[in-house]
Amino acid sequence: MSFTVEATDGAARAGVLRTAHGDIHTPAFMPVGTKGTVKTLLPAEVRSLGADVILGNTYHLHFRPGEDVIEELGGLHAFTGWDGPILTDSGGFQVFSLRDTLARVDDDGVTFRSVYDGSEERLTPERVAEIQCRLGSDIAMCLDICPPADVSLREHEEAVRRTQLWAERQVDAPRAPGQLRFGIAQGGTDPTLRTRSIEGIIGLPFDGYALGGLAVGESRVEMLDTVGWAAPLLPAERPRYFMGLGDAEGILEVIARGIDMFDCVLPTRTARTGSALTARGRLNLRNARFARDPGPLEDGCGCPACAGFSRAFVRHLVNQQELLGLRLLTLHNLWFTLRLTAGAREAITRGAFDAYRADALALLTAGLEEER
Repeated sequence: MSFTVEATDGAARAGVLRTAHGDIHTPAFMPVGTKGTVKTLLPAEVRSLGADVILGNTYHLHFRPGEDVIEELGGLHAFTGWDGPILTDSGGFQVFSLRDTLARVDDDGVTFRSVYDGSEERLTPERVAEIQCRLGSDIAMCLDICPPADVSLREHEEAVRRTQLWAERQVDAPRAPGQLRFGIAQGGTDPTLRTRSIEGIIGLPFDGYALGGLAVGESRVEMLDTVGWAAPLLPAERPRYFMGLGDAEGILEVIARGIDMFDCVLPTRTARTGSALTARGRLNLRNARFARDPGPLEDGCGCPACAGFSRAFVRHLVNQQELLGLRLLTLHNLWFTLRLTAGAREAITRGAFDAYRADALALLTAGLEEER
């Protein structure tokens, strides 16, 4: 594993994580390709938008089409046509967020029912490692317990204890050639529990470390406050990953607090609801005010949607449920998110990140006020 911090500006970092399938330039936003594809886009299109790495989901790929099929067909890269780095999460978030499918949790692992056919399934740290080994991802996440923010302190304590127990079993499990493995710290926003979890996880020789169990229902103030004191507790020489964050404000704020990597379905899911992400906030293209608007989704944007199509046309496509509309909005939203992140990286290298963040947040605030 090779991770180099090339520049810092306050707590913000710009670096490079080298993997078996290429370099990841950090800060890095990872588009989510849950089932092996970033919805509506070709791999080459995702790459052209500026993505270094995409995320796949162990839970869904295990059930459909199965790691045996993917392994037989050359691994996840060959199977999906994406030749760059791939991070696979463990499937734990799906297991624990779909609580009505959960059967039982014990120190050995978790038993649950598949969302596809209701069949009973068992995941253990070793089983998760085996599935990800056969998938052949570049970065494999450990199995953890990610509870909602509003559970009892006792449940958070159990999540920390079992996450540590499972990490100790998974850290040395067999892995694919060149595969990196990241540990995950839990503990919600409780300083004592979060610190205990971080100290336990960084005591194990992982290639990177993640802050899990945030952006799961706590307030934005609580989340950012926790990241502010928790991120510096993670090793400076290893990549730091915030799991499940993808809005513009959130991205800028966690970068400012020392986070290197983050992922979220927000840009692509927002596109599928008919909305565009812009520097001044979201545009709901279903709104009648765009029916005769000849302008691009965002002035000055260089994405394929803005280069060739008007707001009026995209609105027409969205309202008529034409797939091209979803594709154009997905292209635009990922372009916006990836460019925002790349701009942050460039600003860090110039020692100008605070100004970059302030300008971007001021535009977002102005846009929200205009909407009111």
